[in-house]
Amino acid sequence: MSRELFVYDPPERFVAGTVGLPGHRTFYLQAASGGRITSVALEKEQVEALAERLDDLLDEVVRRSGGAAPVPAIAPLELADDKPLEQPVFEEFRVAALALAWDGETQRVVIEAMAPMEGGGEPPLGDMEADGPPTMVVRLTGAQARAFTTRAKAVVSAGRPPCPFCSLPLDPEGHVCPRSNGYRRRAA
Repeated sequence: MSRELFVYDPPERFVAGTVGLPGHRTFYLQAASGGRITSVALEKEQVEALAERLDDLLDEVVRRSGGAAPVPAIAPLELADDKPLEQPVFEEFRVAALALAWDGETQRVVIEAMAPMEGGGEPPLGDMEADGPPTMVVRLTGAQARAFTTRAKAVVSAGRPPCPFCSLPLDPEGHVCPRSNGYRRRAA
């Protein structure tokens, strides 16, 4: 089957968000650029894993570059995006697999979100030339990626009390605030 690609390089906006009430929410990744919007549905756990793995990837890029890579330690305030998803939300597909990579040549994070393969099987990750399922490809700067992870973590943990310094939701396991020299607090 011919692969339908939704490519955003770079997006004007890339966010995680939800539709519905807690307990009955549907999670989405939404990319927008030039009046075009693509929304893909996924599980809460996928959003959480994407945010965690993306933070890990960015930290590793900084470590390996000796701090020379254009990746901030925390999300720049000017990139904070607390607006809701663009409405109406039209689901292009439900995500079956996610892939992350750092493109050292362009200094960008590449995120691929793929629909399930027809008839099962593994989607061809990273091979955009191969036939396969619909795929959304988003290329982000290090700063855009940090901003995405901040919002994604807040979306996943909606309802948890915020940190008084950075406004991120407090994690039940404990919270180390990136803006307050290591302020720690456990969620109540």
